[in-house]
Amino acid sequence: MEKSKSFEDLIVWQKAHQFVLRAYSVSATFPKSEVYGLTSQYRRAAVSIAANIAEGYKRTGTADKLRFEHCTSIFRRVSLLHHFI
Repeated sequence: MEKSKSFEDLIVWQKAHQFVLRAYSVSATFPKSEVYGLTSQYRRAAVSIAANIAEGYKRTGTADKLRFEHCTSIFRRVSLLHHFI
């Protein structure tokens, strides 16, 4: 298996990025009254997943790697919710 050169090479980041794009698409259909509430929160949560994966990519410490793994496990759970949207 070839070592990734950047976080963008990671399959989990690519899936998280696709999730962000889908979250923006879906949340665009939310009522205008939710622009500063649910829409904002939904988008920020989606972006946070990909951002945490990217941030954790270069970390070398055990604690940092564990946090990275935790973020990817959260993504797996969130991606399951994606199918219900």
